[in-house]
Amino acid sequence: MWWFQQGLSFLPVALVVWSAASFVFSYITAIVLHHVDPLVPYISDTGTIPPERCLFGIMLNISSFLGMATMYVRYKQVYALNPEKSKIIKLNKIGLTLGLMSCFGLCIIANFQKCILYYVHVVGACLTFGVGAIYMLVQTVLSYLMQPEVHSKDIFWIRLTVLLWCCSSIVSMFISSVVLYSGLYGTNLVQKLHWDPQEKKISLRAVVSLHGQTLYNTPQSFVTDEQALLIAGSI
Repeated sequence: MWWFQQGLSFLPVALVVWSAASFVFSYITAIVLHHVDPLVPYISDTGTIPPERCLFGIMLNISSFLGMATMYVRYKQVYALNPEKSKIIKLNKIGLTLGLMSCFGLCIIANFQKCILYYVHVVGACLTFGVGAIYMLVQTVLSYLMQPEVHSKDIFWIRLTVLLWCCSSIVSMFISSVVLYSGLYGTNLVQKLHWDPQEKKISLRAVVSLHGQTLYNTPQSFVTDEQALLIAGSI
């Protein structure tokens, strides 16, 4: 039996695979219909114009649901493994709240497109990436507190590495976005879907897009290494 066939371990796998598929399918649709340029478009741009907007929205809504299910299972798992450790239990509850907020942000991104309601879309991105990064921090701290009784130090170091990578991506994406939309490179860039490779701002946009794709496709928790199986009857 493969590891993802044990208990509810398929949930994080389904979350990552489905989320990646939602970006790939909307990207292919937008490229085929010439709605965006093939070179590193914003993920949000590939979900702006119908019909890819409809596909982008419904698939990300499902991703949001899978994310909430995964984080709830993670919450129950940590609680089952540490039923008498008050510090871990408190952090675990905080982590669940942050995780659900991050998933709600993803739902906002899916339903409020960048070119239509830009500021609402940005709020969703802040919830997804910013609160999601704090959720990852909480999970990293939990892994530190649970070693070596529950799992090895490797899980802690993996989570810490992913956390640092995501934080660096968020900082780089934020700085590049601020510079790009500062007005130095023109106005009404939010509505722009096609970019001239000769323009200086194309490099900044590529940085923002690449880091955005990294953040969207980074799994926010690894829940398959702990020794206790995630059995549906125990939740």
